[in-house]
Amino acid sequence: MKPEADSDSAILVRNVSKRFHITEDSYNTVKQRLFRLFSPPPHAKVVDALKTMNFQIKKGECFGIIGRNGSGKSTLVRILAGVYPTDTGYVKIQGSTMLMNLGVGMSHELTARENIYVSGSVLGLKIKDIDLIFDKIVDFAELSDFVDTKIKYFSSGMLARLGFSIAVNAGADIMFLDEIFAVGDIKFQEKAIKIFEKSWIENKTVVLISHNMKVIQDYCQRVAYLKNGNLEFIGDAATAISMYLTDNQ
Repeated sequence: MKPEADSDSAILVRNVSKRFHITEDSYNTVKQRLFRLFSPPPHAKVVDALKTMNFQIKKGECFGIIGRNGSGKSTLVRILAGVYPTDTGYVKIQGSTMLMNLGVGMSHELTARENIYVSGSVLGLKIKDIDLIFDKIVDFAELSDFVDTKIKYFSSGMLARLGFSIAVNAGADIMFLDEIFAVGDIKFQEKAIKIFEKSWIENKTVVLISHNMKVIQDYCQRVAYLKNGNLEFIGDAATAISMYLTDNQ
């Protein structure tokens, strides 16, 4: 039987690991691809994206995840948010979740309006509740001129604004913010940072990935430092940031 999470736990991670099998295909010309029909399939490269790890994130905690590119940060967040399945172990979530990463979790074939209603419903809101906050979501995201445009035509910054605005205004219990401060214009980044300075965020659980160490230092109570898929450290922000900076020298 799986052990239950503590009552103050938002996310419980137990013996979680993830491995990807990547096919290396060097057939670039039509001729090469025709010969491939009669050749054995190419070998798959095995990548251990995440080694076995265990940790817990408390309710109301702003929890940072840092590491160099390729360290496993985004893979871990996608597992926590339920986008990727685990290979081993399990993740236990207590509360509604919203993954904010360039529109992940939203349908790119739907309009911004449709995605607002679908996402709000997933978070447990009724249609009449979404009606009340609809204009607020659109205004905060600065998308009033594109509300009936399919989001597949949106820029990365527009997707970031929409996803962040839905999560903030629709009241997700747990927010996964993957490089939210690295996309969009300066004006939106300033608005996003102000959210962290309001009392609203104190009642929410936030998992934050960022290369902006000032944001990590200012807002995260605890930080996980990943390196080559390993959870090297989890604890105070200063120590985690020091390890990250040393690794980047």
